[in-house]
Amino acid sequence: MMKDVFIGVDVGSASVRSALFDRQGHRLGFSVKPIDQFHSNSDWIAQSSKQIWQQICLAVKESIAIANVDVAQVRSIGFDATCSLVALDDQGDPVSISENNDNNENIIMWMDHRAKGEARTINLTNDPVLQYVGGEVSIEMELPKILWIKHHYPERYKKIARFFDLADYLVWQATKSDLASVCTLTCKWNYLAHKKSFSEKFLNKIGLNDLKDKIPQTVLGLGESAGALTPEAAKQLGLHTNVIVATGIIDAHAGGIALVGSNPEASLAIISGTSNCHMIVNKNPILVSGVWGPYLNAMLPNYWLNEGGQSAAGALLEWSIRQHEAWPKLEQEAKQKGCSYYQLLNHYVNQLEQHNKYLTDDLHILADHHGNRSPRANPDAKGMVSGVTLETGITALAKHYLATMQAIAYGTLHIVNAMIESGYQIDRLIMCGGATKNPLWLREYANITGKEIFLAKEEDAVNLGAAILGAVACKAFKDISSAAKEMVEFGNTIKPDLSTQNFHQRKYNVYLQMYQDQLRYNQLMND
Repeated sequence: MMKDVFIGVDVGSASVRSALFDRQGHRLGFSVKPIDQFHSNSDWIAQSSKQIWQQICLAVKESIAIANVDVAQVRSIGFDATCSLVALDDQGDPVSISENNDNNENIIMWMDHRAKGEARTINLTNDPVLQYVGGEVSIEMELPKILWIKHHYPERYKKIARFFDLADYLVWQATKSDLASVCTLTCKWNYLAHKKSFSEKFLNKIGLNDLKDKIPQTVLGLGESAGALTPEAAKQLGLHTNVIVATGIIDAHAGGIALVGSNPEASLAIISGTSNCHMIVNKNPILVSGVWGPYLNAMLPNYWLNEGGQSAAGALLEWSIRQHEAWPKLEQEAKQKGCSYYQLLNHYVNQLEQHNKYLTDDLHILADHHGNRSPRANPDAKGMVSGVTLETGITALAKHYLATMQAIAYGTLHIVNAMIESGYQIDRLIMCGGATKNPLWLREYANITGKEIFLAKEEDAVNLGAAILGAVACKAFKDISSAAKEMVEFGNTIKPDLSTQNFHQRKYNVYLQMYQDQLRYNQLMND
């Protein structure tokens, strides 16, 4: 008998990844393809839906070839993606959202910050709907972006027949089913899943009374079937028309399914990547100020989800390294030694710590370089550094690197504390994504939060989460929980060094104070 195979496609900020899994969650094949970002200015970040679909097709074909499986074994495909906004006309063709009116640029990325004014306008309504997004709509969500298009490109807005969240667009491209996921609509569009509707009063109040004409009317739950591949999509993907397509899901939430789907109680999933997402569920709704949610059914059926996040995590660490004057020297040394520059930096930090265990006792960083998503919900927050000297070279870079990792971990601790103070119990942290490949960063996360960190054995847990949804959609498993129990294994556990707690508590206090200092500086300048 042929074994069942399930495909999980993950669309991140800079690449698409296709992975094939068997019924036990073993990865059989994997492929990565790059995707472009278009930066017309510092706040505008766009992508192309056509390019993303083309790269997905290449990645799926390549992953199947690497797995060396019979295509007939593939039973389903699940798509996850960043919560970016796709604009299409009534023929399904892209509509530009860019300054140069290039139709290839028809996606406003999640990290795009052009809609600051629209987000502020929406939040000034103080509508009751906003209590389900932590009290304020985020600039990263879809309604501010749509309102921005309506204000700045009214003719294009009229031309747009469909707005899709990116994951829902991929499902539409695969099946031509005009539908949306309860995950995307609830988490990013202010859809009230517990009422199974939008608030008409809220949409009218913010000037989007016509929104429902431009989005799918059908909303499906996670793990439901959106239909089978169309003949055209099957050909493009190198698959067959009996492949079932699951409803779409946001990328972090797919990771959350893999990490906590089998044991959701008191478990915080941290999905580490360009940004960080902190996912936790409860049987009852819990309001956490500055933390998105609570959202019903948005990650696991019959659970309310709260989602904390940091707008820049892996992206901030990478930026910090490349901005340093010692970057060219580090890059050259890494090439000469045939290793990653992260390995080199970890080596230098380890050497320095032989002489001083607390390298960053006078070097402090506030990690709000791309605003603060949670729990301050301030897109205008800025990064800060305290303790700069004239020191140069790789030693100085190693210290700055460590302080940046710590700053991001302090931001995570801030979110964890906000959740606990609001009533959540958090017994364990479960992580996946980029930071889990860096043992030094994992050490700092554990020491700073004071909690054990559990790692999924499958390093691409987001792909696995998408594949789990496909496996449920094609009826290979009865529900998400049973699929996760069979398909997800856990590996290493990182234990905190409790002897560092006093040091990190003091640095955390500095981290909190730096934000207050920034507000004071802003007040002085405004005065």
